[in-house]
Amino acid sequence: MKDYMMALHQRFCQEPECREVRDQISKVEHDLRQALDRRGQEQLLKLADLENELRDETSLESFLSGLKLGLGIAAELAPSYSFDDDEEQRACEALRRRRGE
Repeated sequence: MKDYMMALHQRFCQEPECREVRDQISKVEHDLRQALDRRGQEQLLKLADLENELRDETSLESFLSGLKLGLGIAAELAPSYSFDDDEEQRACEALRRRRGE
């Protein structure tokens, strides 16, 4: 089920381009790489990976919440089916036919 949700998420949730922010991130990342030793660079990459993982999970959960909300609203707006009401309607129609109405 999670693969299906991921596919829906990828299809309907488009990330904003944010070119300026991405350019700034690239510049800061480059500057940090120059300033940090190998150990610091590894820690920075690990931090970036964890942030990406958190962002992906948050984005997916947000999408799922919106989907559930939409389904709930659709269910509230859709006419509900009642077997008892259906049976009563059939009985009334049958009675009218017998009476010749």
